[in-house]
Amino acid sequence: MTGARPNRPGRRAPRALAVALALVVAVATAVLPGREGAAAGPVAAEHPPLGVPFLPSPDPLEVSIDRLLARSLSVRTGVRIRLSDGTEVTTTQYTFKKLTIRRHMNVTQRADGHTVVIDVPEEGSLGGTDDQGNPQTTVMWGDITNICVRVLVRICGVQGLLNFFGSLIPLTAGAEDFEGRIYAIRTIDEQAGISDTDNPIHLPGTITVTAS
Repeated sequence: MTGARPNRPGRRAPRALAVALALVVAVATAVLPGREGAAAGPVAAEHPPLGVPFLPSPDPLEVSIDRLLARSLSVRTGVRIRLSDGTEVTTTQYTFKKLTIRRHMNVTQRADGHTVVIDVPEEGSLGGTDDQGNPQTTVMWGDITNICVRVLVRICGVQGLLNFFGSLIPLTAGAEDFEGRIYAIRTIDEQAGISDTDNPIHLPGTITVTAS
């Protein structure tokens, strides 16, 4: 059995290099938007999640995605939304042109004595384009609790970096092991003529409802 190795000043260099490369890749795949960053402090949602009486439940969805690709993702932090019980919550608003689920998505909500589970075992998508190529913009309100990227090595817990850079420039990037608590997801464009092969919501899987 060997003894514990002493800490060396250079041992964290590979991890620091990987983080730096991840940021470079994120910036390199972004498109400059020409807009100001999010203002400090809570702000009202630019696009309210849903209208009365269809306000988001105070019991958020627990969402996990094994592997995904987000296209033109922008972020607004400190957004205030109203929930169905009359309370308000400050959360994060994610806007994207398309979210592709590349492997396994699970959505669970526990409320009013019931548990609803949506399970997409393989691929799916949120957002899409119409027959003329116009994108459906999809907005998601909630908090990402974990997300991983892979640049040379796998790095997890980078949701803070995602929020920071996404508030400056739209990002297009892949990720793994997404976990989040989501209050609402809404497609805000009313595009006509959505094609059958690229629907704004395509989640082939199962829905299960059980008593808690």
